[in-house]
Amino acid sequence: MVIVSKQNPVVKELASLKEKKGRRARGTFLVEGEKMVFEAGKAGMEIVRIALLEEGERRAAWDALLGRIDPSAVVILGEDAFRAVSDEKTPQGILAEVRLPEAAPQPPLGRCVLLDGVSDPANVGAVIRTAAAAGFREVYLADCADPFAPKSVRASMSGVFYCKLMRGTREEIFPSLAGVPLIAADMDGENVFTFQPPETFCICIGNEGSGLSEEIRKRAAYTVGIPMQDPVESLNAAVSAGIMMYLLGYKK
Repeated sequence: MVIVSKQNPVVKELASLKEKKGRRARGTFLVEGEKMVFEAGKAGMEIVRIALLEEGERRAAWDALLGRIDPSAVVILGEDAFRAVSDEKTPQGILAEVRLPEAAPQPPLGRCVLLDGVSDPANVGAVIRTAAAAGFREVYLADCADPFAPKSVRASMSGVFYCKLMRGTREEIFPSLAGVPLIAADMDGENVFTFQPPETFCICIGNEGSGLSEEIRKRAAYTVGIPMQDPVESLNAAVSAGIMMYLLGYKK
């Protein structure tokens, strides 16, 4: 059966995942596009439901994926219904509802990243993408934009499937980082290119406008900065995080 109405309960449920309230209520998030949906499955994420566009091009690879999904969890949507669910300007014809991973703050197993009040979903996703690439598989998010918002998921390019994302307030996260040296990223800090980091550490990246909170600054064991030529005074939060992760912690 093809669902064509935007008022259909299934369509409303899927569309609700574009909002934080809906994700929290259902305990799931939205993944869009062929590559991302397949990466979710490859990473072992629990796929709750898959929606296909009625007029979408049928592909053998899709059939292979659908063969591992309960047929009752696959829905076919008409164009209007699919667009009501999709967060993409140009939908690819496939999306998935994926179970949110449980990740309460816990002590890190290795080098990690703390995002402190980063409010732009695209920046959050971009940092997670680089963290996955650089081997920082544990990311703490203190009062940040939701990493499972569609914009964050899209910017992470599958990073949300491979990083352990631990969310909470600063007070909820600090106990998990007890004994872990915090490296604060700040433009007035020691030159990151000459800084020698300890064996284990947590890189702290602050809000796009106001930088790191006073709570993080007080707890930081080190403060490092990226040198810049005039008149530039700052870099994008995701760019700064990427430079620091690769300079301080990348290991083959």
